[in-house]
Amino acid sequence: MSGPSGRNGRTPAVGSAADSAARVDVAVVGAGQAGLSAAYFLRRSGLVPGEDFVVLDHSPGPGGAWQYRWPSLTYAKAHGVHALPGMPLRDADPDRPSAEVVGEYFRRYEEAFGLRVLRPVHVTAVREGGGGRLLVESPQAAWSARALVNATGTWDRPFVPSYPGQADFLGRQLHTASYRGAAEFAGQHVVVVGGGTSAVQLLMELDAPGGAAGTTWVTRRPPVFQDRPFDEEWGRAVVARVEQRVRHGLPPQSVVSVTGLAATEAVREARARGVLRREPMFERITPHGVVWADGRGIAADAILWATGFRAALDHLAPLRLREPGGGVRLEGTRVVRDPRVHLVGYGPSASTIGANRAGRTAVREVLELLHGPVGPGCGARVVPADSPAALAG
Repeated sequence: MSGPSGRNGRTPAVGSAADSAARVDVAVVGAGQAGLSAAYFLRRSGLVPGEDFVVLDHSPGPGGAWQYRWPSLTYAKAHGVHALPGMPLRDADPDRPSAEVVGEYFRRYEEAFGLRVLRPVHVTAVREGGGGRLLVESPQAAWSARALVNATGTWDRPFVPSYPGQADFLGRQLHTASYRGAAEFAGQHVVVVGGGTSAVQLLMELDAPGGAAGTTWVTRRPPVFQDRPFDEEWGRAVVARVEQRVRHGLPPQSVVSVTGLAATEAVREARARGVLRREPMFERITPHGVVWADGRGIAADAILWATGFRAALDHLAPLRLREPGGGVRLEGTRVVRDPRVHLVGYGPSASTIGANRAGRTAVREVLELLHGPVGPGCGARVVPADSPAALAG
């Protein structure tokens, strides 16, 4: 005889892991901007950190992905750092590394709201746990949760495309996730691949006047520089484009990638010097450089892949959330294939301000899952402090 099936017809997990798992209402996986935002609204709703919900983070300390950014990326140069809900980010030294500024701010935030983040905890799998619950597994422990807010971002999945001859290159290849500064490329020629903000920042740093290295910029499509300021109208249009893909179950484009590149004074100066002169994608990589389809070639000591990231969702594979198109289809933040699971910092909410809003939205819907809808037709009932109505303000 087969055992009872879980949601979507899948067999729930059995055995010692499920039996010994700590029981909570909500598990939040990830303590970057989106995860801390969700934790804040869970606590504000009346749930107790460490008892009613847990926040699990695999990083060694506070700061989310920001703690891994290259040291020369100062707070002034950082792209769009937004304050977390309930605590302003004030008086940050613009000349300090953004990793330090944001890491310290996140630490203060966790302490101020008593979020009790557990780290380092590496979540390896989320699967059916029986009784309508989810089993969140890690080498350290397991948790049985009624709902999951997944906020694992993208930093753990840097994307490097494949090109002929790539394995034969005798120089250095690295992704921006491993970049630590221009000094290590002194006297070298670096091919920078990618059309986003990170590529532009690194080109300007590597090839600054009197700088360490010479560069060649290679992108698949011509970059679009925006002379107008990034305003609310522009932001809504960008998010709508990303959201449309998510609704159709397609892998999301990053919000930053469809925003365009801001034509700041530093960018205009770099363009005038020829640093931001773009070449189309090369056809193949040789042991000593790259070659284009027309036979042109250039020698290179290093190839720096500024080619973005993919969503870090491998631990959710046992739940089979992906659509045929390769993405996860969402209604707001809720996964269509499993309403117990919410993705924040994914697709349209993969920006600091979007992550804040997604955290609030996810918690409102999680509370409805835990307590049922509140409103006309639901019977005489006192609205509790942890109801969705408590988050309406």
